[in-house]
Amino acid sequence: MSAVHTHHHDHGHGHDHDHPTGFRGFLYGLFVPHSHDAADSIDDALEASTEGVRALKISLFVLLGTTILQAIVVAFSGSVALLADTVHNFSDALTAVPLWVAFVLGRRVASRRYTYGYGRAEDLAGLFIIAVVALSAVVAAWQSVDRLIHPHPLANLGWVIVAGVIGFAGNEAVAIYRIRVGRRIGSAALVADGVHARIDGFTSLAVVLGAVGVLLGFPLADPIVGLVISAAIVLLLIGTVRSIGRRLLDGIEPELVDRLEHAIEETPGVAAVPRIQLRWIGHRLHGSAQLIVDATSLSDAQRIAAAARANARAHLPNLDGLQLELAPAPNH
Repeated sequence: MSAVHTHHHDHGHGHDHDHPTGFRGFLYGLFVPHSHDAADSIDDALEASTEGVRALKISLFVLLGTTILQAIVVAFSGSVALLADTVHNFSDALTAVPLWVAFVLGRRVASRRYTYGYGRAEDLAGLFIIAVVALSAVVAAWQSVDRLIHPHPLANLGWVIVAGVIGFAGNEAVAIYRIRVGRRIGSAALVADGVHARIDGFTSLAVVLGAVGVLLGFPLADPIVGLVISAAIVLLLIGTVRSIGRRLLDGIEPELVDRLEHAIEETPGVAAVPRIQLRWIGHRLHGSAQLIVDATSLSDAQRIAAAARANARAHLPNLDGLQLELAPAPNH
């Protein structure tokens, strides 16, 4: 970043990067949502963590309830395919557990060994979620190929459709809730878990489409739809991998840097901002900046620094720490 910034900022909308439009944009927003929503973010770290844990608890119980309903349908239908799908949904529901542990770990105070605290545990949990989603794609593809090679008729198609609708409804409800809370608290891992639930929901919906295809006289519809969903999971997983990987490499959304830069630059007494850094630690932001200040005394410089921090937190409510390095303007 250059010593004097000449680019212009547009902070009214909060997002200055481009996204796909049209149908591709719709899919992008559906499966690669933002992991932050600064307009409605939570400024207290403990409250944010508490809300994240609450979201995981509620969504876990919803998914377990969905699994129980599907198990009841399995008992009535005797479908081995539905039994496999039910076990799959149950294992996916358990991905909330490591993320739950990560949120609890993140509340621990920093130590001399972990001077930034334990917020990174959240991103490690995100890696686990990615691994589970990838494994789901592989298993779904394997089962679909096996059905293509060794086709067998589906029985109790009505029950299959009912179970698919139940799976879709439960997973989509959880996806909406997790993604919404994840955006509010800035948790990429919680958003990723929401996307995971959404993928599972559409997988259940694909089961319904496959069953309808069989009813219409196309017995290979079920495995073909399974292969399409497997491919879609892999493609959609790329966005989640990028999001979590960027966090682990201290990557940050450029518009957040712009917002912090603008907040500091508009502080009275700040002449320039030669350097600015920002990164996520879990779902909280930490940053540092070098300021050129027009100050005539130490107390004046401290007042400017305090005002800059206040402006920064007003623009970025989930900013926990901001280290400022002050340097006098050339005329001082």
